[in-house]
Amino acid sequence: MNYFKLKEKQTSVKQEMIAGATSFFALSYIIIVNPLILAEAGIPAELSVFGTILVSAIGSILMGLWGNAPLVLTPGMGVNAFFTYTIVGSMGLSWQQALAVVFVSSLIFIGVGYTSISKMLVDAIPDSLKHGITAGIGLFLVVIGLENGGILVDGGANSFIALGDLSQPIVLIAVIGIFLSGVLYLRNVPGSFFIGIAVITIISLITGIHEVGDSSFSLSNLTEFPAIVGAFDFSVLFSIPFILAVFSLTMILIFESIGLFEGMLEDKTRFTSAFRVSGIMTLVSSLFGTSPTIPAAESASGIKAGGKTGLTAVTAGVLFLLSLVFTPLLSYIPNAALSPVIVITGAIMMENLKHIPFDDFSEWFPAFLIIVMIPLTSSIVDGLAFGFVAYPIFKLAKGEFFAVKKAMHVVSFLFLLTMIAISLI
Repeated sequence: MNYFKLKEKQTSVKQEMIAGATSFFALSYIIIVNPLILAEAGIPAELSVFGTILVSAIGSILMGLWGNAPLVLTPGMGVNAFFTYTIVGSMGLSWQQALAVVFVSSLIFIGVGYTSISKMLVDAIPDSLKHGITAGIGLFLVVIGLENGGILVDGGANSFIALGDLSQPIVLIAVIGIFLSGVLYLRNVPGSFFIGIAVITIISLITGIHEVGDSSFSLSNLTEFPAIVGAFDFSVLFSIPFILAVFSLTMILIFESIGLFEGMLEDKTRFTSAFRVSGIMTLVSSLFGTSPTIPAAESASGIKAGGKTGLTAVTAGVLFLLSLVFTPLLSYIPNAALSPVIVITGAIMMENLKHIPFDDFSEWFPAFLIIVMIPLTSSIVDGLAFGFVAYPIFKLAKGEFFAVKKAMHVVSFLFLLTMIAISLI
């Protein structure tokens, strides 16, 4: 275990494994949800579930061993929606052609990761925006957690969001879980989040509040998985829709990864290796017939549970492998047990608000746009776009246009192009 430098990081094998388990359980929903979303693009869910599990396992283990970072890689929820509803749905590409788009985008991603471009991009981003990214992702997690627990629901015609029915036992137990997990965290109880998940799960099962769902997942389908492996179709390689899809997806992958790494990676020296792992796993995702992986925002739950090294990611990766056999057991864990962990993790990430200079409107307003637009659009990259495009505009208004780094101007312009390109699709 000297490889992970546990003593140097003031952590232990037990602490890292608990953190890894916390991240895994917070992300376990992706095993079922991602295949269902990709099924709408035409990829058989009973096959893409293997791709989802394998890329999550390989990516997390690789992130741990090579990147030595406590971050879990899984197919991104916003990215899979872009794959299905934009590339396939709006642009009219087949899912095989969409996989070809992911393949080409991954090559560009890797190219950026192995040149000085990635460091140049990170150095160009102002600190206020970096803190805004962290806080924005945190607020996004809070909304996700509250929705998963039924505490927030669709408001219908009157409001886009509303308070859930607190008289429902499953919703009430999610509220109790937030207080329980919050108190345990406040008291610095080791494995506080994992304990919270376990306690709420046990209570929900004993009281009958949570009904165990059926799982249609079958390990016997594994023999058919090769049917979607490497199923690329490059027949439309030079068409306008294909080129637009590659440009948009590349921007999303690169800058969403940068945003997530900047928001969650406490040891910034691990950025380059972690970024490269993310690029390589995008390539692997295309080969395995699934949407691209990204550093999952829910990894922050493991980090806040004490994860500091790559052993956290390796633990989560091993659990993803084990889920090939034990996936049906995940149905025993209610969303009400996972909701509190995600909510509290998001709230903790919002502490970065204190580092934003609120005495300078040109600094905090672009950061504010990122913070509110990420959860309101349910897209990290859309939130980044608003903040990054706004930053040089407000600096120009203040007379500090040339104080903005040239690379930041380029990034802002690329985000503007991305917004235009997506709106034209």
